Amino acid sequence: MLIDELRWLASVLKSLKPGFFSSLTKIVGTLGPKSRSVEVIEACLTAGMSVARFDFSWLNADYHQETLDNLRTASENVKKLCAVMLDTMGPELQVFNENGNPIELIVDANVVITPDLSKVPSAEVLPVNYSGLAKAVKKGDTIFIGQYLYTGSETTSVWLEVVETNGEDIICLVKNSATLAGFIFTMHVSQVHIDLPTLSSSDKQAISTWGLHNEVDIISLSYTRHVEDVRSFRAFLEAHNLHKTLIFAKVENAE
Repeated sequence: MLIDELRWLASVLKSLKPGFFSSLTKIVGTLGPKSRSVEVIEACLTAGMSVARFDFSWLNADYHQETLDNLRTASENVKKLCAVMLDTMGPELQVFNENGNPIELIVDANVVITPDLSKVPSAEVLPVNYSGLAKAVKKGDTIFIGQYLYTGSETTSVWLEVVETNGEDIICLVKNSATLAGFIFTMHVSQVHIDLPTLSSSDKQAISTWGLHNEVDIISLSYTRHVEDVRSFRAFLEAHNLHKTLIFAKVENAE
């Protein structure tokens, strides 16, 4: 069984060589802007990382390919195997802050969430990439917005309470003061159904190109909502010759 696992995990290496080994318990590490150099990845592998997560909800395949090439080099250098996980974006709600200016949100103030992407994000308005949100929420619902790759600190993420809806806009009350800094913020509304496909078109493109080319070991299916999501995704993988790729189903909302 161990030999089979070593072969399965070998996608990150050109070939299995003497001296390489793998643990049965997996530690997943996300390779992001500050953790993608060969030196940092070597340290992560030495510390016990055995699955490298590539988050395709941001940046492009070329960027992730550079990181994967660094992972391969690091794995060769320290003689440790590491599985490759492609994490899909799925029906993720996002606020894009193209200018990167920090957004200061003050407790007890109102902020409008709107699907009008022409609006510039500010303390007064936050444009989101989904036009059906106002129909899905109700007064009193809670909305969480965090800086992408956020730390979870109360000062870098914000909780909002729905006050009312106005057409496609949602008027919310800020429940804690926070500064949103960065270019992408993620939004979570766990109580409602988001009428978007579990596998987005960009996810399909990433899997059928980057995922297939690199023969990824695991694909993390974001916002899995029911068993049919997994069944249809397995069929998609089979159709793209990813027969051995494992599915990691992420259950992230109340549905």
